[in-house]
Amino acid sequence: MATVLIKKNTPSKESLEARASPVDDIPTLGAPREEARLLFPRINDFDKEAIATQPSVFDDPDTAEKYHPRHDWENYHRFDPRARWTWAEEYLVIRKMDGRIMLWVCVMAVALEFDRMNLIVALADNLLGDLKLSTNDYNMGNTIFKAAFLVAELPAQLLSKWIGPDRMIPIQLTLWSLVTAAQFGLSGKSSFYATRALLGILQGGFIPNIILYLSYFYKHNETTVRLGFFWSAGATGQIVANLIGVGLLELRGRLGYAGWRWLFLVEGLLTLLIGLFSFVLVPAGPCQTASWFRGKAGWFSEREETIMVNRIIREDPSKSDMHNREPITLGLLWKCLTDFDLWPIYIIGLTHQIPATPPANYFTLVLRSLNFTTLQTNLIAIPAAALHIFSLLGLTILAEWLGEISLTAILGQLWMLPFLTWLAVTNLAHANRWLQWALTTLLLGYPLAHALQVGWASRNSNSVRLRAVSAALYNIFVQASAIVGSNIYREDDAPYYHRGNKQLLAILGANVVIYLLTKVYYVYRNRQRDQKWNAMSAEEQLEYLSSTTDEGNKRLDFRFKH
Repeated sequence: MATVLIKKNTPSKESLEARASPVDDIPTLGAPREEARLLFPRINDFDKEAIATQPSVFDDPDTAEKYHPRHDWENYHRFDPRARWTWAEEYLVIRKMDGRIMLWVCVMAVALEFDRMNLIVALADNLLGDLKLSTNDYNMGNTIFKAAFLVAELPAQLLSKWIGPDRMIPIQLTLWSLVTAAQFGLSGKSSFYATRALLGILQGGFIPNIILYLSYFYKHNETTVRLGFFWSAGATGQIVANLIGVGLLELRGRLGYAGWRWLFLVEGLLTLLIGLFSFVLVPAGPCQTASWFRGKAGWFSEREETIMVNRIIREDPSKSDMHNREPITLGLLWKCLTDFDLWPIYIIGLTHQIPATPPANYFTLVLRSLNFTTLQTNLIAIPAAALHIFSLLGLTILAEWLGEISLTAILGQLWMLPFLTWLAVTNLAHANRWLQWALTTLLLGYPLAHALQVGWASRNSNSVRLRAVSAALYNIFVQASAIVGSNIYREDDAPYYHRGNKQLLAILGANVVIYLLTKVYYVYRNRQRDQKWNAMSAEEQLEYLSSTTDEGNKRLDFRFKH
């Protein structure tokens, strides 16, 4: 865990395993386990009846009071530092959370991708020609969407922290689904730009809300892996959107309307259905699942709630800093904005996706220019999304298994390098169209480090208020990168975009350097902390914990992940 224990109270694995009875009236603890190395821990690999409760600051009477949760924390009634549970109980609770919480989060990810992907799918049915738009108009529409998304990101997250993500998430889903369906009536450039802006405003903050919401239920390493599944579900949504598009675009001419109009209408209504169900399938927190729809007793028993609450707070005591419906004040917001220790991750968010953004935005247009039919274009766009699912999950799992974030994330950039190089230097006018499709598919199937990096920002926040704001700020930088990426391919560089691809190669090289510098920065910051902390005696460390005004990741007992 990122919070450093007091030196005199750090037990060895052997001493923990040797305890047969409570020491100093503290119930027996479980032996430390490297949970970060396990995606889905195999319960048959060890004694499932052994104690799973891990050592924490709550096991020392001197430090326990320094980290004691606020009394108005929504889970306070289940906080019990003496609670102990077995591995069998813990893994049963995790599986139950996955079935009740994570599964529906993945469904909502699919809904999000429906309403992002349908524009790209609609391009295959001559949307630009029907609306009399140029590719530069299309670029402008993407820019408007991303700019609106960016502007709405932080306000949406602040509102979510005030009213709760369990309310904000369904509201967003429902409202943007109505705008999506309304695109059935697009009539030209003005209506195209207007709906792009509305969708950006309504979808802004959705992903940070999901990140904050999952942190209420899962430990840090579990959250990162499940964010990998969240984005994989989004990629699955791309595949489903393409398959639906294959059928709906064939309706072109039905009742006198183009196929892309039916696409927007049907997928908007599907998202509306998911949004309405989300009002009753997204509980506020581990101890707030009871409702008329979920049952008076809720989804989890009292014992399960105790395990859920104590396992996350023992790993990260900062999760009790704020109530889940407590607003962030302007003073706290300013502290978050000026937290320079998270800016390296924000900078990575600004640049890491740019090399793949233009090829992804223009994929269907390029395929159509290669004389693939509308049906063929939507079908052969699927393999890129399928490959993306497995590479994204693989990268996320590898990083958690290795315990290494920054160096693992570089692999995504190295993956893209040969394919971008080929696009930049090859005379595509004479290239085989299937070869061009295959190499572009491999490029777009790169292992995206997005799940790793949002989890990285969350881990390095070390407070609820900073975690909420950092997720929004990170995503703001990601949307800014999409604005940049949407304007690299220009009409005067068409149809092969050699100039644009060379610019993407330069940005890719810069990304590798940025990742390495970020690694160096966090190693340096941790060494600074170690020097100060280890120079203190145990008594001085306790005095620091009781009197410090340092907050979040500024505390000397916190270490940055990298």
